[in-house]
This record gives sequence, C-alpha cells and structure tokens, in this order.
Amino acid sequence: MIIDPISRRKFIKTTGAASVASLLVGAQNLHAAGANDKIRIGLIGLGGRGCGAGIIDCAEADSNIELVAMGDLFPDHLEDAKERIRQNMAKRNLPFKDIYKVTADTMFSGFDAYKKVIACDVDLIILTTPPVFRPLHFKAAVEAGKHVFIEKPVAVDPVGVRDIINTSKLAEAKGLTVVAGTQMRRARHIMAGIEQIREGAMGEILSGQSTRIGGALSNWRQSEAIRSKSWSDMEWQLRRWLFTTWGSGDFIVEQHVHNLDLVDWVMGSHPVKAIGTGGRQNRTDSIYPNVWDHVSVEYEYANGARVTHIGSQIDGVSSRNDMRIDGTEGRLFLSFAKVTIEGKKPFKYDGPRPNPAVQEYKDTLDAIRSGNTINEGKRIAQSTMTAILGRMAAYTGRNLSWDWAMNASKLDLTPKEWKFGDHAIAPVAVPGLTKLV
Repeated sequence: MIIDPISRRKFIKTTGAASVASLLVGAQNLHAAGANDKIRIGLIGLGGRGCGAGIIDCAEADSNIELVAMGDLFPDHLEDAKERIRQNMAKRNLPFKDIYKVTADTMFSGFDAYKKVIACDVDLIILTTPPVFRPLHFKAAVEAGKHVFIEKPVAVDPVGVRDIINTSKLAEAKGLTVVAGTQMRRARHIMAGIEQIREGAMGEILSGQSTRIGGALSNWRQSEAIRSKSWSDMEWQLRRWLFTTWGSGDFIVEQHVHNLDLVDWVMGSHPVKAIGTGGRQNRTDSIYPNVWDHVSVEYEYANGARVTHIGSQIDGVSSRNDMRIDGTEGRLFLSFAKVTIEGKKPFKYDGPRPNPAVQEYKDTLDAIRSGNTINEGKRIAQSTMTAILGRMAAYTGRNLSWDWAMNASKLDLTPKEWKFGDHAIAPVAVPGLTKLV
C-alpha cells in the first residue's frame, strides 16, 4: 500500500522538513533505528542485478529486512520477478517467506513506477535501473527522505553526473545514507593494498596500465534480442539498454567503471586529462544498437602520471582483468582476486576475504541502524565521470580536460520525453567525426 512517507516513525524519520537546528545538530540520529527493527526495502529495477545480486546480497547481509515494494518499466519483468527472487534466495538458503512481503498493491510498472515505490512505506531504496535513469530516480528518493543504495555507474553524461553530485549534497543535509555498488571498494585484499600505497610502499606513482578484456555479453537477455513488431523504437532501445550509449554510457562506463574506480582509488584522485580511441569490429549485428566493442584511453593525473586503460567486449578472445601500477619504489599488481607489491617494501595479502558485494549492503544497513551515515554519492559520481571522460575522448578523438568535461560540457543523452514511441538511435561514434558537446 502507498502511504504518506512521514506516517511511520517507529523506525526512521524520512521527512525532508527537518528543522534547521536538527540539520545542524545530530541530524544523523533522525535516521537511526533499533537493532531489532525491520528495514523495509523498495527495489526499483527488476533485471538480473535487481532480482539477483541486489536484493539477494542485501538479504544475505542482514535477514532482518523486508522487501515490501518493487517496480520496473516493463510489466513482463514485474510478472516473473517474484519467482526469480525466490529461486535466487533458495540458492543461498535465504528465508524467502520472511523477507518477501511485496503484495499486489506494492508492485508497479511503467515510467512512473519509481515514484510509486518511493511513495510506499520503505526506508531504503535499491536502484538497479539502467544508468540513464539513476540521476532522476536518485533525486526522487532523496527528496522523499529515503536512504539509497545506488548501483554503478550513476549517470551516462556530464549533466547526469552533476545532478548526482547535487543530490548527494541534499542527502548529506538530510542525514541520509547513500552507498554505491562498487563492491571492490570493500574487498579486503584491495583495501590492504591501498593502505600499503598510502604508507609509501610504491614511492611516487609514475605510470600504469589497466586492462579489462572479455566477452561480448551476447547471451544477455536473449529472449529480447530479436525485436518484437509490437515494440516501438523507445521500447526496443530500453529493452536493449546495455547496448545503447544513451542507456548504458557504453561498456567503458557501464562495466569498466569498476576498473577505473580502482585506478582513481590507487591514484588518490580523478584524472585531469584523457585521450583515446576505439570502435566496433565484432559487435556489428543489429542486436547491438550503437555501442563499441573496443576502446583504449590514456588518463593523465595531476602529478603527471599516465595510466592507460585497454578494454573490450568481444567473444572468442583471451580474457584479462587486472592492472599494473609502477612507482619509484615498487610495482603494484592488482586484480579482483589478488594484490601484490614488488619492490623495497614487498606485500602480499593472505588474510580473510568476506564477500565484498554482501559487505557493501551490510555497511548500508548498519549505517541506517546506527545513524552513522555514509555518503558515497560524490565519489561514485567522480568515478563515473572518469569513465565518461574516457568515452568522450575516445568517441571524438579529442584530448579532453576533466575541468571542461565536468563543468562546461552540455552533453545530455537523456530523452526529452519518457514515453514509448519513435526514438532515433544515434549513429556509432567515429573518432574525428563525432562532435564534441
């Protein structure tokens, strides 16, 4: 049932109408909860992430939650979401009946489904929608006083990034927790390696290489790969959002933001410049509307160090996912599986490895319960912008500065109107021909 979000006070106050005094003094405590209170979840986006890692990792982190509302753009995704969640919970022996409390009155579809989920009696919104929607949905959730777990990336263009940063400031003023789905930030081995770097194990960082080469994701939503005659341009592109630049940001943004977030973390900042190139040679079939399949971007950081990222999504090639960073005192080898440092202060992590994807939800729920808020909005916005900067540089073939892209670019890939109907797909980007906006 949809209710006024300020009607339930026993758990958490979600009003944005807090007094000036409460915002300045102890605002975090407005959102604290008792350790035994249920945290009520609203899930927006019912694809593989939402019905899989999203709510499942959350439930594994803390079974004292309830999924009470959920929504998706497409009715057919909504119809089978319950069963997909049930099956995924069964794989981890999670108590489905205790957690799944969605009713017919709290299931929504359509472009306004997000508004209806947010209007329900929920404490935490999980956003697993396509990236193009996230600035809009994030703002609506924060304005309603909801804590937010937001999947990466959080935007597809500079306009969206700026929106995310502004909304994050509002969340901070309201004392709301915002956690981003960059789970490698909570991987113990990577955290330990970063600590070593901060303590000087690498000396001054000079250069580096980041690589993510893998498959074309050709099996993604195979049932929707062939366009139905009943689907408009807009519906077809939204069902295939992963392979549209305006829906996903292209693969360097949608997927490789993980890698670039790690590069920024190692470097201790975002880049100041980027230059790149790329294109598509393999993913040329119509099921891939306009994204590339390979890209190479060189990022320059404030200290003059340059890090090159090489990425592809091509079937039938060797896979690799790691980075190497060179410093005056050592060399770092980092992957999602291990971290080593060679040099004057060698390091190898052999400690515990709790699931970072579960840990990020545990941290979210703990922050809500304690009132000790976390706000990762600006950080994930900057990591997303690193990826967007690389795509813009590669698409246009231009050497671009961070300051210009972040502050001056007017690039906005969001459709002017959210409705099914005609929607022309942009041509595949060609370096040297694609215009800089």
